[in-house]
Amino acid sequence: MSSEAVRVATPDVTKAYPNGAIEPEPLAIDAAEVGKLFGVSERHVWAMNSRGRLPRPIRLGRAVRWRVAELRDWLAAGCPERSRWEAIRHAND
Repeated sequence: MSSEAVRVATPDVTKAYPNGAIEPEPLAIDAAEVGKLFGVSERHVWAMNSRGRLPRPIRLGRAVRWRVAELRDWLAAGCPERSRWEAIRHAND
């Protein structure tokens, strides 16, 4: 991955509010938030996940979440299928 792609894919981990307070951006988000991020429905997110079209989610107890940084990197890489995405990630390790 080029340095430009990494720069673009690296999330800003803080959000500033008008009163000056800073709140950290979430590191992992649920299916509803993934849908908002990509402009699709939550149901479509689950369908994409079932078909292997999204990066593999993580489980936090019973909660299923996607890493925001990984979703940004995946998008920058052209949204490859999960198997190809995992091969790309492991090749860069």
